Amino acid sequence: MLWVLRAFSSSVGKKFLMAATGLGFCSFLAAHLAGNLTVYWGFDAFNSYAEHLHALDPLVKFAELGLLTMALIHIATGLTLFYQNWTSRPVRCQVKRAAGGRTLFSATMPYTGLLILAFVALHLITFKFAKGAEETVSQLASSVFANPLYVGIYTVGMLVVGSHVAHGLWSAFQTLGLSHPKYTPAVEKLSLLFGLVVALGFGSLPFFIVLMS
Repeated sequence: MLWVLRAFSSSVGKKFLMAATGLGFCSFLAAHLAGNLTVYWGFDAFNSYAEHLHALDPLVKFAELGLLTMALIHIATGLTLFYQNWTSRPVRCQVKRAAGGRTLFSATMPYTGLLILAFVALHLITFKFAKGAEETVSQLASSVFANPLYVGIYTVGMLVVGSHVAHGLWSAFQTLGLSHPKYTPAVEKLSLLFGLVVALGFGSLPFFIVLMS
C-alpha cells in the first residue's frame, strides 16, 4: 500500500492521476452531451431522457459520487502540480517561450480549470438544486435560458470547457504513454475536434431552447 502512495505522490504519479481523471470527465461530457442533445427531438424527448435518469436514481447517485471523487482528485492534483511548477521556476519574470509545443490552451489550463470549477458550481445550483418537484427539465431550462445574462455566462463557460478538454484529452494520451509519431498528429486533431463538439454542442442548447419556447 505504501508503494502506491509513494507512486502517486511523485510528479509522474500526479500527472497520471490528472490524465486518468481527465479521461473520465471527457467520457462524462460525451455521455452528458448525447443526453442533452435529445432536446433537438423536442421537449417530450428531452423530458423523457430526464425521467429515465431519475428512474435509475441509485446508479445516478453512484455515478455522481464517482464524479465528485474524480473532481477532488483532479483539482487537488492539478493545484499541487501548478504550485510545484510555479515554485520551481528560478526566474519568474523571464520571457515565456513557445518551445516544446506550448500553446495558449496548455498555458492557460490551470486558469480555465478554475473557471470551469466556478461554472460547474453555478450550473449545479441553477439546475440540479433549483428544480421544483412538479417542474419538468424542459420548463426549468426554458426559464433559466430566458435570462440573457445566464445565456452569456453559459456560452462563455462552454467555450472555456471546450478549450480545456481540447488540450486535456491530447495531453492525457501523452501522459499515459499512448502516443506514437505516426498517430499523435491525428490524436491532436481529434482532441481539438472533441473540444469543438463539446463547445458547440452544449453552447447551442440555450439558443435552441429559447427558440423552442
